[in-house]
Amino acid sequence: MWQIIKFVLIGIAGGILGGMGMGGGTLTIPLLTMLGDVDQHVAQAINLVSFIPMAVIALILHFKNKLVNTKGILYIIIPAIAFSVISSLIVKNINSTLLSRLFGGFLALLGIWILIENIFINKKSKTG
Repeated sequence: MWQIIKFVLIGIAGGILGGMGMGGGTLTIPLLTMLGDVDQHVAQAINLVSFIPMAVIALILHFKNKLVNTKGILYIIIPAIAFSVISSLIVKNINSTLLSRLFGGFLALLGIWILIENIFINKKSKTG
């Protein structure tokens, strides 16, 4: 029973972050691997599958609020799909420990980037 409650709480946390636009996987994947004792590959698969209904709902709401600019959208969609397929084929051959470390490194770099952006770039726009 406790395992089910943990997964529900992880889903809530991922859903909240996903709803805020941060991307629920940035929290869902580490929580699934650390607290849920789920293999990294399985955690990423769970995240991808759970992303589908969240993305559909978000897209409907964004279209309803006229927040989607479809001009040039194929220039983003086509390479994104191609590289998703290529990345999926590469990742399936990487062991779970290395994949966890790579994902952690990605999150660390993302955090550093956001910190630098908020300190230096936003500071310039406020003073200039």
